Order: sequence, then C-alpha cells, then structure tokens
Amino acid sequence: MERKVGTVSRGIRGPIIREGDNLVDITVNSVLEAAESEGFQLRDRDVIALTESIVARAQGNYATVDDIATDVKNKFGGETVGVIFPILSRNRFAINLKGIAKGCKKVVLMLSYPSDEVGNALLTYDQLDEAGINPYSDVLTLEKYRELFGKNVHEFTGVDYVDYYSEVIKEVGAEVEVIFANQAKTILDYTDCVLTCDIHTRQRTKRILKAAGAKIVYGLDDILTSSVNGSGYNEKYGLLGSNKSTEDKIKLFPKECKDLVLAIQASILEKTGKHVEVMVYGDGAFKDPQGKIWELADPVVSPAFTDGLIGTPNELKLKYLADNDFANLNGAALKEAISNSIKSKQDNLVGNMASQGTTPRQLTDLIGSLCDLTSGSGDKGTPIILIQGYFDNFTTQ
Repeated sequence: MERKVGTVSRGIRGPIIREGDNLVDITVNSVLEAAESEGFQLRDRDVIALTESIVARAQGNYATVDDIATDVKNKFGGETVGVIFPILSRNRFAINLKGIAKGCKKVVLMLSYPSDEVGNALLTYDQLDEAGINPYSDVLTLEKYRELFGKNVHEFTGVDYVDYYSEVIKEVGAEVEVIFANQAKTILDYTDCVLTCDIHTRQRTKRILKAAGAKIVYGLDDILTSSVNGSGYNEKYGLLGSNKSTEDKIKLFPKECKDLVLAIQASILEKTGKHVEVMVYGDGAFKDPQGKIWELADPVVSPAFTDGLIGTPNELKLKYLADNDFANLNGAALKEAISNSIKSKQDNLVGNMASQGTTPRQLTDLIGSLCDLTSGSGDKGTPIILIQGYFDNFTTQ
C-alpha cells in the first residue's frame, strides 16, 4: 500500500535525569518502550535526538557564581571591565552577569540597541526614528536613554532589563555604568579590559577590539573553559549556551558528546537491526515574527551528531516541476513524471532551477529546530525526540 504519511516528530517521555545517569540505556529504552506503547516501528534513517540539557545534567556540567567570579578575576585582574553586547535574558545571562560582576570592582555595561543580538528589544525602531537617533553611530548614556525613552519593559517578560542588570551588578558590590552603543570600539573610551558577550559575532568583535588597542579581550566562550575549584566547564564554548540552574549555579552547555550519539546509534542497531541517526540539540534556529526574537542563544544548534546528518537537503521543488517541466500533465501522468524526476535527481542539486526555494540550511539546524519546537522548554517531559520519515520523498513507499 502506498504510504500516506510523511515526516512525523514525536516527543518521547523519559525519566528526570540526574548526574551520572546512563543516557545511552535511558534513551534507547525510552524510544523502544514508546514504540511498543504506541504501536510503531523504527526504520532506517529515523532520527533520535536528545536535548542538550539532559546531556549536560548527566555529565554534571555545573558551575557556581563564585566559580565564574574567580575565573573573571584571574583573567581581568579584578578592576574595571567593559561587559559588552550581552543578550537580555534572566535565564541565559543574568546569573552569568552576577558572577562576572562579583569578579570586578566596576562594570561598564554596554548594551546594543534597539535590541540584543537575538532580537530581544529594549526599544523599537519607531522610537529611535521619532527621537532622531542613529543606532549605528550614536552613543547614549543612561541619563540620555531615560530622557528620550523613559522606562521600557520587555513585551513578554515585563522586565526593564536596564534596571534589572544594573541591580544584579550592584547587589554583588560592584559599581555599574550603563551605556548604549553598537560599535565595539566605543567601550575603549571607558576601559581597555573588555568581556564581549555576543554569541555568533564574537570572533569579529574580538578582532575589532584587539585591532583598536584593547589591553585584555575575552569572550564568554573564554570563561570556564577549564575547571575552577572543581567546577564544570566547556573547553570549546565556555559560558556560551549556559542556563540558570539555581540562584547561584548554572548548567553549562554539554561537553564533548560525540561518543554518546555513536553509542546510542550502535545500541539501536544491535537491538533492532535499524541504522538510525542520532543528535544532541539545543536551541532551534528560527525567528518569532511577533516578538522578533531569533531563538538561537546557544553557540550551535547541535554540538554532536552522527555522520548521516552532515550536509544540507538535496531536494527538488515539487511545485516548480508541476508548474514548469510538466505543466501540460495531470493526474497519474503528472505523478509518474515527477516521481521519475525525483528518482533520477543528481546527488548535488546546487544551481539546479528545480531546487530553488528549498531550504538551504544544514540538516542539523533544520532537524534541531523541529526537535526544539516538539519538545518545548517547559513541562512537556519529552527531552528525547524521535523523527521518522524526514529523509523520505514523494516516491518513498
């Protein structure tokens, strides 16, 4: 019988993960128990995905505010530090800021405006236009910002992040000065010791600062790259991708976990005879049209995946074929012609007009986004995702 269902994404319930738990056994057993419970079978090229949170939890990859403070003080000397381009997030950055400020005497906090790197807004462009402010060149003091714009609370959280971040800094005993600017070099008018907190533009920002004469430059990816007083760490990403765990502790992005995805793949093959792909995923990569938030606050969507997930989709656009190559066909003849085109398509369709409009993104970014939307970030209790049929096409039986 012809298959009538394409891609299916399922959230798989699992236990609450604690440090030291065996994620290979837990993942494999959870998927197989779900298959038995719901009456479906695994197939070759199914994708099993684990949220980065449970991987880091199983690794015990945690650190405290004091650990952050120690590393920041060791790297910067404990005096005045410019903290620039942080995202506006209680979960993602506020607790990191607490540790950073605890390792300094004074923080010059430079916020990008009208929004942060991932789209969290302080202001709207309409407000800037009405005030005659050019965000590409104008530098605002806190006093000027308040004079022009007053208090602004985030649309969804109700937080005035300017006040909130200032209080976080002052509560640990550091002085704070807040400015608003979008040119990295601006901070050098205030201090030559800079911690740049942007995520996806961090290498460029570091390069600009060093070329402009900054004395000390680090990024969040340089803090806690090794253990401090027995803390967790992330050798590659440091504090990037970390989340609040408690009021004084963070969960870091998971450490190297390629062995984990390979072990899960091997275990599924042994138990079922099916060759699945496996990945660890964090934030998806998509933008909210209402809040304008670009979801990707992690340094990457997927820190580890099996080799079958390398690359980009290689797909033909069905509507292009139907409207162009086979515009004179209908019904069974049209279906057969399109099916033959798919079966005979080249392994690399770059430049082929019939592939235009297909999504030119990495497979792990696309699949990771689907996983993130499926699992959510709240109380669904499905930290494992099973995706079936992702690599099927119109001709798959």
